[in-house]
Amino acid sequence: MSDPVSHSVLLAAGGTGGHLFPAFALAQELGRRGIAVDLVTDMRAGQYDKGFPARAVYRVPSASVAGKSIAGAARAALSLARGVAASHKLLRTVKPSAVVGFGGYPAFPPLVAAKLSGIPTAIHEQNAVLGRANRSLAAHVTAIATSFEETKFLTGSALAKSRVTGNPVRDQVADWATQSYRPPRPGGPFSILVFGGSQGARFFSEAMPQALALMPVWMRASLFVVQQCREEDLAGVDQAYAAAGIRAHLAAFFPNLPEEMAKAHLVIGRAGASTVAELTVMGRPAILVPLPHAVDNDQLQNALRLSDAGAGWCLEQKNYSPDFLAKALSELLTSPDTLAEAAAAAKAQGRPDAVTRLADLVEELVGRKPRTA
Repeated sequence: MSDPVSHSVLLAAGGTGGHLFPAFALAQELGRRGIAVDLVTDMRAGQYDKGFPARAVYRVPSASVAGKSIAGAARAALSLARGVAASHKLLRTVKPSAVVGFGGYPAFPPLVAAKLSGIPTAIHEQNAVLGRANRSLAAHVTAIATSFEETKFLTGSALAKSRVTGNPVRDQVADWATQSYRPPRPGGPFSILVFGGSQGARFFSEAMPQALALMPVWMRASLFVVQQCREEDLAGVDQAYAAAGIRAHLAAFFPNLPEEMAKAHLVIGRAGASTVAELTVMGRPAILVPLPHAVDNDQLQNALRLSDAGAGWCLEQKNYSPDFLAKALSELLTSPDTLAEAAAAAKAQGRPDAVTRLADLVEELVGRKPRTA
């Protein structure tokens, strides 16, 4: 049973799954501790803020200042200033005891307004690299929570007020994480889950059918592929798998993605922070293909942390070829022990108590003794 509500916290996050999923997990835990939650995000949130465990969801003006012309930078600065003004008004209405940001420029105005209003603040960094919005806020917030033992660009006074909590996962992920990994049986079915992050990835829609079609006929017959594709790619990918004699279940969005991850023998995807957190909490082996050309190469850093731990394999997109991936998958399909070892290594990297640690930090911010202290 939840405690009576005595405090409220405003969570601020960009509208992608990578930012909203850990905020979602924290909101669930704070609710159990009797702390009310409100969310401020942006218009990209769409399906990812549906069902968010908050009293209300707000939106304030924001903009990214990266890669802008002088005129574009001026427009972005004006939008951020409007966002700060709107956030001041929101804070007077919501009256939170603390504001916690999860990255992305939509988190910038509420945190700046909270700082100016004397409200305790914290930021959470999901990646192995401190993001640009969080980097600009790090010197000004009360506390910083990180997901990795070492976070690039986190130095000096910001490092001194940081705490490793891990990256929280939603209750649905934690529930499926109780299912132990079962490596494929010799000659049995081999289940592959393919997804490209919160927006899907055209790369996988092209690369996976090409590679899998090069595998021996008997291997293709044993495959079952569950793959996220962009809406416009679904028909073409379905036809390619059918022509190769491969069973597949395709969709533009999987609301039960944690379940699909739990059932997979191998996961293939990008290396976003939430993906990495969920893979390690569940203990599932993965081939990670970091998003190329990303600012600060955050996904590459995430993937390398897992591959260095023996928890998966990092394949940079520039090094991909259908032949290379087909050979790698053929070797893994016939090496259940290798998959089991990677699954165990992934599990060892997981932080299933991340949401507890982060909620403890928030309770300290609002002036309460942490429940787990």
